[in-house]
Amino acid sequence: MNAENNIDTDRARELVVFAAVVDHGSFSNAGRVLNLSPSAISRTIDRTETRLGVRLLLRSTRSLTLTAEGQAYLQAARRILKDLDDSEQQIADQGAPRGRLRVSASLSHGRLHVVPLLPEFAALYPHILVDISLSETIADIAGGEADVAVRFGKLPDSSLTARKLGEVRRVVAASPDYLARFGTPTRPEDLLSHNCLSFNFRRAETSWPFLINGSIEWLPIKGTIEASSGETLGQLATLGMGIVRLGEFLVGPKIKAGRLVPILQEFNPGDAEEVHAVFVGRSNIPARVRAFVDFLTERLCDHT
Repeated sequence: MNAENNIDTDRARELVVFAAVVDHGSFSNAGRVLNLSPSAISRTIDRTETRLGVRLLLRSTRSLTLTAEGQAYLQAARRILKDLDDSEQQIADQGAPRGRLRVSASLSHGRLHVVPLLPEFAALYPHILVDISLSETIADIAGGEADVAVRFGKLPDSSLTARKLGEVRRVVAASPDYLARFGTPTRPEDLLSHNCLSFNFRRAETSWPFLINGSIEWLPIKGTIEASSGETLGQLATLGMGIVRLGEFLVGPKIKAGRLVPILQEFNPGDAEEVHAVFVGRSNIPARVRAFVDFLTERLCDHT
């Protein structure tokens, strides 16, 4: 058994030595990096070539050149060493997830629902550095701009993995002051003569859905102000600027406080926008990512 362990150790050592020689261009340079003598490096390369029965390197006094077999062996060595590093990191992370975790969330939902959870998460995982960005711009997760993003609405087909965190229902509302000045709409078509505040990003809806005679109809809306943030639109509505259609998580507290009044409730289609945590991969997910997504799912699911 000990002999087998020694063989495995020697072969792993050979991979490390060979890759170091190629990366650093000479036996002496590789020796300095690995804290080995040039002769020890040379013996290791000789032993590898003898075991394989092929030449991996063509040596001269000034340079080392890879043979075709050496090139194939180098690719295999790097792949094996990377797999080994990844496996060890994954196992180590299971004990104590660590490292920088880049999180992307929208301004409103992030500020109201994600940020308040961070103190608890930090207490549970003190070795994870949370790097959070709140923006209405969608982060390119596949391109490496974030590790986890909290996204609303239907997700396009992609290689990304999504975990559902909950649903957000929409409410049409306006301030008591606005309704006193301009009247309370009693039917969806009444909105055509009202100032409807909307989002300004490309995927924003230019019409609102209503349940009319048992079916959902979309009514075009128009207004004098657009904004990128639901929180901004909600604030404008409380200032009497117009009518909004926003998620309950935004307008609910304002309605309870009497600053906004829900309208056209009997025509509300009950549609809900799904909220997901989106990240890369279906297996070998970094422990810090898995820990954060599991945490969000436990805290936000059914409470979004």
